[in-house]
Amino acid sequence: MAEIFIIGICVILLISYLFDITTKFTKVPSVIFLLATGWVLNQVGGLYDIIVPNLNIVLPILGTIGLILIVLEGSLELELNRSTKEVVKKSVLIALIPLVIIAVGFSIYLHYEWGLTYKQSLINIIPFCIISSSIAIPSAINLSKDKRQFITYESSLSDIIGVIFFNFATFGTVISLSGAFHFAGQFVLMLGISVVASLILAVLLAKIDHHIKYGPIIILNILIYQISKIYHLPALIFILFFGLVLGNIDELKNLKLLRNFRFTKFNREVKQFKEVVIEATFIVRTLFFIVFGFVLKTEDIINIDSLVWSVSIVIAIFVFRAIFLKLGKMDMQPLFYIAPRGLITILLFLSITPEQRFIHLNESVVIQVILLTTFVMMIGLLFEKKAKDESLKLARLDKDNQPEE
Repeated sequence: MAEIFIIGICVILLISYLFDITTKFTKVPSVIFLLATGWVLNQVGGLYDIIVPNLNIVLPILGTIGLILIVLEGSLELELNRSTKEVVKKSVLIALIPLVIIAVGFSIYLHYEWGLTYKQSLINIIPFCIISSSIAIPSAINLSKDKRQFITYESSLSDIIGVIFFNFATFGTVISLSGAFHFAGQFVLMLGISVVASLILAVLLAKIDHHIKYGPIIILNILIYQISKIYHLPALIFILFFGLVLGNIDELKNLKLLRNFRFTKFNREVKQFKEVVIEATFIVRTLFFIVFGFVLKTEDIINIDSLVWSVSIVIAIFVFRAIFLKLGKMDMQPLFYIAPRGLITILLFLSITPEQRFIHLNESVVIQVILLTTFVMMIGLLFEKKAKDESLKLARLDKDNQPEE
């Protein structure tokens, strides 16, 4: 039995790798294939009466580790310098403002129409407001450098801002000014911890000569994150800060603490560490979506009653996205279409306690919003590929029709 299980995991990971490769050509996001694979495995298991343990217990664990790795991977990609100042500013605004407007707007509606408290309303709606960097970033691989950079910044910041906003909403018993001040104090405390811990881990990464060094650094990230969560601190700040420190270490050359650093060697270490994080993220993300697809119920996917909520949320997402891309003077094609929901939406939804859940924003709405936003992204990328092919064809025709000198 153990041999079959190990073979199955290996085959699934290799199939996922093929999905990642083919996404570049098919424009179909790999998450669709992964969810479908998990769902098919469940149906096959049911046909042959294969007993599978309760995988719902595994989801939060995979999701938490996946969240840490995704944010770390995203923050390692963020360059903070004068050349990226404009795109970072636009990314922050386009990631933050629509998220807040949708969350607050739906919360007001849920409060007055359904009698939910503002706290409960925010907790239930925020997971749907966060762009999934684990889906958006790989899907933008064929875009121009500027567009790919914007998607990386926007989706990574959306993950981070959204989780911090969710943590604030879940703090205490009510949303209040005193709660906001308390959260601000926690934020400042976590920022201080992040500065110290990030610099210590950076020094360890530079100084450790043992052949095993990247694994312990990742484990320490997870450990610090979980300990911070126990004390209700916004732990994701540490992961973000650590990634930014490593990704922008050249900008810190003037710090006295780092004056003895051999930056050429250290940059090489950071590059290798980033590759390890990317590979680890791929494995955890694959397992998470496969398991989530496995535990999906067919009736949740085709639940007609949930479609009103799902479509309303998706319409709000793309209406405000169009508005703020226009205001930011960004190219609508294909950026407008790239706003998928995914792992963090699922993870935050699973972390809502049963007594806080709103009955109409259920598992069906979660999976439908993920599928709808991913499908919209897929269509947008297909149109982008078609438009690019047409422009290349026209350019060749113009070149062929030019008179010879």
